[in-house]
Amino acid sequence: MNDRFLRACRRQPVDRAPLWIMRQAGRYLPEYRELRARVDFLTLCRTPELAVEASLQPLQRFDLDASIIFSDILLPLEALGCELTFDPAPKIARPLKTVADIAALTPRPLAEVVPYVGESIALLRRELAGRVPVIGFCGAPFTLASYMVEGGGSKSFILIKRLMFEQPKLAHVLFEKLTRTLIPYLEMQVDAGARIVQIFDSWGGELSPHDFETFSLPYLQRMVSALKAKGVPVIVFGTAMSTHLPLLRRTGADVLGVDWRIEIDQARALAGPDVALQGNLDPLALFLPRAELEARVGDILRRAGPVGHIFNLGHGILPPTDPEAAKHLVEAVHRLGCHVTAPASP
Repeated sequence: MNDRFLRACRRQPVDRAPLWIMRQAGRYLPEYRELRARVDFLTLCRTPELAVEASLQPLQRFDLDASIIFSDILLPLEALGCELTFDPAPKIARPLKTVADIAALTPRPLAEVVPYVGESIALLRRELAGRVPVIGFCGAPFTLASYMVEGGGSKSFILIKRLMFEQPKLAHVLFEKLTRTLIPYLEMQVDAGARIVQIFDSWGGELSPHDFETFSLPYLQRMVSALKAKGVPVIVFGTAMSTHLPLLRRTGADVLGVDWRIEIDQARALAGPDVALQGNLDPLALFLPRAELEARVGDILRRAGPVGHIFNLGHGILPPTDPEAAKHLVEAVHRLGCHVTAPASP
């Protein structure tokens, strides 16, 4: 297997910086758009053969170092009785509004509700046949709670923050239920063949450091500890979280994902020397002229250094992106990210 990604997660020497792209299977690819023209989003997620087809599409175009299973962070919420729709933005049919709503959240066995996630990972690993490792993932408790309370995405997060500030004990009950659902959800993915897992605390940057430490960090720590016990590296990622990096290193994660709002060497100084970093090209840099794009790639690689760095965007690749720009990015990382040859794996 190409274990470059796994080695970088563990801060071991690599021959070049490994690379994958968040949302690498998505709407910027014409073949993905053709696939979506045949089926709706949830059908795509729930049909292992189709989810694997989408997962493999970027690897058929680009020389990437990992494949992430095609899925969505909201799917495990169905195990708590939440009804989801995507039209195209995600929506929760019955947002949580009362104490009774949260009390009624009773987890159902994940193997009954979302068996297709594990089946998709197992099939993807077989299809890859050792070419690259598979990444499994989930959302963080705070991020998923935000969707459940707000009913979808939000700009102000008024409802979830009011819950936290006005009824903190009830908020913790919700985060606890989510954590007890998400740990076995990730464990199921590892058992199915995922070699790395990423936890998306997509909205964690909306919290002050104090509130992040109170309402998100303890649950991330539990999740990371449980997954590291399974023997896989864990990545924690969120946007607008540069000021939280000293707190994020306390999660115990092997890798911290960094967005473009901080230089990656400054992120290293805040995160400390014992954690790997992932990132952190602005997704819109893919619209730059090729020479300027390469300059930014080279700057990130130089700042990150040769050990403990996974090249990625600072968030997901955007739908209007030209696949040729993504190809140029991959080629630039390959060319500029070379290091001294790493020792062979035992």
